[in-house]
Amino acid sequence: MDNFLILERLDRLEKLLIANKEVLTFEETCDYTGISRSYLYKLTAAGNIPHSKPNGKLIFFEKKKIVNWLLQNERKPIPEIEVIAEPVR
Repeated sequence: MDNFLILERLDRLEKLLIANKEVLTFEETCDYTGISRSYLYKLTAAGNIPHSKPNGKLIFFEKKKIVNWLLQNERKPIPEIEVIAEPVR
């Protein structure tokens, strides 16, 4: 089998394993969210993203909290806003 195909399949398997975990490492969180290492580090240093440091060094993220954080500040589509804003007659 071609090396490229093997690497592709391995990448898919890693993503499936991450999908089943409840607690993610720093690297797994970068992969899961698509956030770069440097930006994720800035977010944790500033306390802008929920995380844990049980031993004071390694950083862990609860996937449920990360998903909630990613989905904050939701923007509604224009048709939905228009229905809400319709005046009552």
